[in-house]
Amino acid sequence: MSRFLLAFKLLRRDSRSGELTLLTIALIIAVAGSTTVSLFADRLHRTMTQQSAEFLAADLVVGSSSPPPAEWSAKARQLGLSEARTTEFASVLMENNELMLVSVKSVSDHYPLRGFLKMTASDYAAETVVHKGPEAGTAWVEKRILSALKLKPGDFVTVGEKPLTVAGILTYETDQQGNLYSFSPRVMINARDLAATGVIQPGSHVHYFFQLSGADKDLAEFKRWLKPQLDPSQRLLDIREDRPELGSALTRAERYLGLSSIIVIVISGIAIAMATRRYSERHFDSTALLRCLGCRQREILRLYLSQFLVIGLIASATGCLIGWFAQNALFRLLQAWLPEQLAAPGLLAVFFGLATGLAVLFGFALPPLLRLKRVSALRVLRRDLDPLPTGAWLVMAMALGLICMLIWRYTDDLRMTLTIAGTGVLVALVLGLLIQALLLSGARLLPHLNLFWRFGLQGLLKNRRATVGQIMAFAMTLAAMILASIVRTDLIDAWKKQLPTHAPNHFALNIFPEQMPTFARELKDRGIEGSRFYPIVRGRLIEINSKPVEQIVNKDSQGEEAIHRELSLTWTDELPEENKVTAGQWWNSSPPGLVSVEEKLAESLKIGLGDQLTFVVGGQRFMASVASIRALQWDTMKPNFYMIFSPGTLDPYPKTYLTSFYLPEAKKEVLNALVKQFPAMTVLEVDQILQQFKTILAQVSHAILYLSYFALTAAFTVLFSSVYSTLDDRIQEGALMRTLGAERRFLRRIQWLEFSLLGFISGILAVVIAEALIYALYHKVMHMEYRPHFYWWGLIPPAGALLVGAAGCWGVRSVVNKSPIRVLREL
Repeated sequence: MSRFLLAFKLLRRDSRSGELTLLTIALIIAVAGSTTVSLFADRLHRTMTQQSAEFLAADLVVGSSSPPPAEWSAKARQLGLSEARTTEFASVLMENNELMLVSVKSVSDHYPLRGFLKMTASDYAAETVVHKGPEAGTAWVEKRILSALKLKPGDFVTVGEKPLTVAGILTYETDQQGNLYSFSPRVMINARDLAATGVIQPGSHVHYFFQLSGADKDLAEFKRWLKPQLDPSQRLLDIREDRPELGSALTRAERYLGLSSIIVIVISGIAIAMATRRYSERHFDSTALLRCLGCRQREILRLYLSQFLVIGLIASATGCLIGWFAQNALFRLLQAWLPEQLAAPGLLAVFFGLATGLAVLFGFALPPLLRLKRVSALRVLRRDLDPLPTGAWLVMAMALGLICMLIWRYTDDLRMTLTIAGTGVLVALVLGLLIQALLLSGARLLPHLNLFWRFGLQGLLKNRRATVGQIMAFAMTLAAMILASIVRTDLIDAWKKQLPTHAPNHFALNIFPEQMPTFARELKDRGIEGSRFYPIVRGRLIEINSKPVEQIVNKDSQGEEAIHRELSLTWTDELPEENKVTAGQWWNSSPPGLVSVEEKLAESLKIGLGDQLTFVVGGQRFMASVASIRALQWDTMKPNFYMIFSPGTLDPYPKTYLTSFYLPEAKKEVLNALVKQFPAMTVLEVDQILQQFKTILAQVSHAILYLSYFALTAAFTVLFSSVYSTLDDRIQEGALMRTLGAERRFLRRIQWLEFSLLGFISGILAVVIAEALIYALYHKVMHMEYRPHFYWWGLIPPAGALLVGAAGCWGVRSVVNKSPIRVLREL
């Protein structure tokens, strides 16, 4: 207690003298920035998760080929969960001598539990948002059904044996189930009318969905209870697996938000390390006095650690409070682009911000503080006797360990963590050696330079170790800014490229080979933009290396879903545009019998290069050897396939063709003509999926844009703090030069030159570091195309010179504005 009281008294003295002002400000900025990003990312993630739940119309959905048991409802009621049920099946409607294949969906009274529906009473009525399905005895149909069957609102439509009144036109359905190959024009009816239709008979192909909503802990309890009871035909639905085109967008957004948090923390940590270094050097004398009074090294270290604990708690609490208000302001600024219902701020994120502040403080501040315990008592007599510097390996190890821990915490991606840490350390070591070599080369130029350049360059050369540390610190700061800007821009550009204005919103399936040329010509004559045609053979994967897949796949995995249904198998000699080979090689004039597998499915089924896969098509078995593994871009809204075979492999089996095309809303009537001309063809409309994806894209794009601006603003503020924290030696030297007769103009020029050179070199290294990290991230983690950013080479070095030069000169303005004797007394 006595030591703590002493530490508190010393802390009060230092606070009155202004010693800790810069350190406290740097920590507040660090915690405020990281807390703001943490709270923003957490709220945005939970908001997107809630919105994703709307795409399933519930928090938890269980899909099954049979009606859910009564025990499920009993358990849900016991846990206080709300439930709803939907049933989907295909049926043929016949009205006014017209036929049409439709997808019928019966819904219970509480459907939807999440999200909403949209409908209109007539063709020209405005859309109405409703939170309940049709009443018993009525049906809602999509607009295309009315024109195809020559119906109008108020007429009767017969589903099976039950005539129903067309009470409205369904324009939006929040949870259209299935993948891109299972959409048909929708008819929505009430669940109380389902039995009267008489459509569902033993052996009918029907999908049942049991939907739940409630508190997270209750849902988790229900999931734990349910999982052991699920059979192979039943599975829990997840937005990332059942909607990969939406899950891909969410995953990329979450990774970038986590990366933005790390950028702010890294820059803040650099500033804290520099501020602590300044603090420790200015306490050498007082520490030496304590040593003379009998304090041991361990006691001195405890003394200063106690002070920093108090500083950390106060500054972190202040930063958390500022971060709380800042993220609220940020959400208000983005209100126009975000969902109406936002998740409430999580207290856990605030506590994590507090913990992050303490971790950043001690992680980056402890190495400089360790020098204080090495202060010798002889320093009271010899002020030039400085303690030995802390080993660079210790500083790097502590900082790197903290950064790795935070990267893993924010991104939950081990590959991204190792990529950033490994690439960053390797590049930093190489560039550190290059900086040393550059400074040695600069020393040889001194005799050949004029007085102005000689003094400016000597400011960098007199303490090479400190200069290397400053250059690396500024370079990492600028690199973090570049990284935030480039990744944000490339991420949004990649999304927009993958989802252009006329992205395919319709799929045509079951096109017979003899009809394909006619269908392609028909699309061209009608001015419809279409993609390439893919041959389709329906088959199932049954064995891997002669071992049944049921013995390999994990329960509740993507692979388990794939083995319990037929896959769309295709072949091509050219790698599809949106595919990238991640292992093996794509075939060129290769013989039949090869297959390329999508990487996530390959990982789930433990498929590797050279494995022998056995498929069955129409009762016939054949084998194929795995030649490559592919990464897909699901969010392109173009046809994607788990399995692609080499030409000739599937020739013995009957095939149909598939294509996709864009059709504007004004040309929807064309679909009816196409269906009549090609009656065996099935047209799938995916407008709703496309609109859902565009909604996420718009929201995340604007959030990322403003979040990156906040990160850059915080980084600039912290950068200035880091510059100011290293200026004591230069202020002292400038005051001595003025005492010896140096003019103010001369001092300003050499100060500007010294800091500008520091910023220019840091800018060059920052571009190198950023390009190396981006290359590694794009190739190893984000699977994006890397292109060098040449414009940064012309922008960042001059900007770094201007930024660091201006900040440095502003920091040492007291040298030229005050009398030398006053500056020396303040030091």
